[in-house]
Amino acid sequence: MSRDQRRVVRELVGAHGRTYAEEAGIRLKDTPQPLYRLLVLAHLLSARIRGSVAVATACALYEAGLRDPRRMADADWQERVDALGRGGYRRYDERTATQLGDAAELLTGRWGGDLRRLRKEADGEVPEVRRLLQEFPGVGPTGADIFLREAQCVWPEAAPYLDRKALQGAERLGLPGAPDRLLDLAGSTEPAVLAAALVRASVDKEVARDTLDRAG
Repeated sequence: MSRDQRRVVRELVGAHGRTYAEEAGIRLKDTPQPLYRLLVLAHLLSARIRGSVAVATACALYEAGLRDPRRMADADWQERVDALGRGGYRRYDERTATQLGDAAELLTGRWGGDLRRLRKEADGEVPEVRRLLQEFPGVGPTGADIFLREAQCVWPEAAPYLDRKALQGAERLGLPGAPDRLLDLAGSTEPAVLAAALVRASVDKEVARDTLDRAG
């Protein structure tokens, strides 16, 4: 069974082992702009909308020049709405445009536009980081989990971070529910990559079905 499960994980990661940040063109580093772009992406992904739409919308915001909190806060509300619409984020565009502006103002005013200062305020304690992230309008528990799931490759104290959604993907694939066992099955795969692949299996039945078919 363990050998079969390793094959499942290998097939999953081989086909779907790409973080959402990477898909959105974010070269994630422990520097202010990539971390801010990840926060925006986590905000967008946390809504009940297809991941591909959230990723496209994050790209549209970047292309509109809304790539750091100061520019996001200074942008006209309609400018944010229009960028969200170009990405296909129309169902939540007006509310999200307001939330993005308010969140950018909070980040700028409280942490100088730098999420590393939020991390420092939390003394690197992951539960506290998670709590502070939820102070941003539109970023609830799901959004905080998404951020930490992706950020664990540059904030190592968060690793391994396999949240509820990732573990739901493991369950759908017949894999263990214990993070340490999943990491063992994944070998040298980075936890952020494993988590993203498992999430894709959780939100897309076809991903799970194809993975299991390939694994035999």
